[in-house]
Amino acid sequence: MTYLAPRQGLFAIILLVSFCLQTLLLVISTDQQLTNSRAQKGEQMVAQLIDEARLSLENKDRVSLSVIANRYTSEQDVTRILIKDNNGDILVPVGNAPMQQGDTISQIATKGDAVIGSVALTLKDISKGEIIAMQWPFVIGSMLLHLLLWLIYGYIARPSREQINALSRDIQDLHREQYRQLDQREFERGYERNFERDSESEYNSDPSLKSDSTGFDSVVKETAHDTSGKKPNTRKLDIHSAVNQYVRRQQGQDAALNNDDNDDNEAEDHNNNHPLDSVVSNETDSMQEEVTATNSSSHKASTAARLSATRPFDSVSVQIVFHDEFNMLERLAPSQRLPYLALCTQLLNQAVTELLKQPLLLGVSALNEPHFDESGAYVMLKADNSHAKVALAGVMLGKLYLMLNKIIHDKHIELSRFALPAKAGVSDNAQVEAMSHLLDSVGKKEQMLILLPNAGLKQISHHVQVQSIMRPTTVYERECAIFDGGNDAMIQRLADVRNAVLMIEEAEETEEQE
Repeated sequence: MTYLAPRQGLFAIILLVSFCLQTLLLVISTDQQLTNSRAQKGEQMVAQLIDEARLSLENKDRVSLSVIANRYTSEQDVTRILIKDNNGDILVPVGNAPMQQGDTISQIATKGDAVIGSVALTLKDISKGEIIAMQWPFVIGSMLLHLLLWLIYGYIARPSREQINALSRDIQDLHREQYRQLDQREFERGYERNFERDSESEYNSDPSLKSDSTGFDSVVKETAHDTSGKKPNTRKLDIHSAVNQYVRRQQGQDAALNNDDNDDNEAEDHNNNHPLDSVVSNETDSMQEEVTATNSSSHKASTAARLSATRPFDSVSVQIVFHDEFNMLERLAPSQRLPYLALCTQLLNQAVTELLKQPLLLGVSALNEPHFDESGAYVMLKADNSHAKVALAGVMLGKLYLMLNKIIHDKHIELSRFALPAKAGVSDNAQVEAMSHLLDSVGKKEQMLILLPNAGLKQISHHVQVQSIMRPTTVYERECAIFDGGNDAMIQRLADVRNAVLMIEEAEETEEQE
């Protein structure tokens, strides 16, 4: 029989406390290091922001200040940026505070000796959960180490056969000594009772013997004779047999209690399940099921075709929208907005023209001429034959325009001009409206969403990689995929087309200047 190590549960509690303290110290030290590094980074970012925004701050150009501040809020640690003028009025509030709070670093912007404004940058608080997620190898390793120590202790510290036998002998000797003392006390009490009873009887029968000691001697001899044949009661205890009997007795009691409980439950169920109640409940359930089926039949019929993964398609829609979190495009003056939209329209049309010249996309044609407005633009591509890869053409077009817009956006920001990042969505005609909602709800800047049936996903599977949306909340989010990269051949082909479009743009600008 194998015994557990002594106080193994107490040792497990000590190890658990040690693991918790070790994890707490790790979180505290990492938090301190990250706080110091983020403070230094925040001071550098504030100084750099003041240098970049000094001219716009002096002129109180809110649009330029918003564009500059948005570049800094894209950092993961920055939650809010406040830019104020020299009078303390807020020019540009950028960020999502007070939803997120943190440490604020403020600095006054000066030009020479004159104060032209101030900049306040709020850094996000460090989450303890993020620290544990960053240090998960150490936490899991520490937990496994403590568990290994507990197992080693349970194996090494368990008593050996010699220790068990020695413990059994000590227990038997202890019980033997206890019973010996108990028998000795019983013997002394019996002796005293016999002596008192015999003395009283002799005293009552012969008063002349009150002073004689012969009665006492006879009682002593009689008692000694009666007790001479007694042996000490040494009850030998068998530890293992006693434990086994106790376990069997407890098991028998538990089984009897379980049988009684089962009988009571069956009786209660039999009494509660009245035939009339069951009939009424069955009829009510059937009526509710019929009403629910009638109400949902129309909705299922209307959405079955759209949600079917095997739905046929011969055309795709490429939707391109601006990632405009603060509605800056609507606030922009028409003299600046219209030329910017015209530039985006020209780039998109040239991208469609150059991309459809590729031999890989032979048989794919554009059904419309795209035009950008405040809500974006969309391109309809159609397959002229069954071999045309219209789904691949839509994905390549969306990625191509995102690459072009990235270059234009960065160039405009360098020149302190207005520009917006973009995001794209590719879907078949049955999912155009659903894709619009997905771009508004889950779409991020420079990201492309794909919502195609199985046939379309099969077309692009050999050329691109996709990933699913994390924690989807709707059916469309579960079916939607995110563009995660392409193979070398497709990326190189897109780079060549991008360069060709940019060369056409430069050539047209040169002709206009001449």
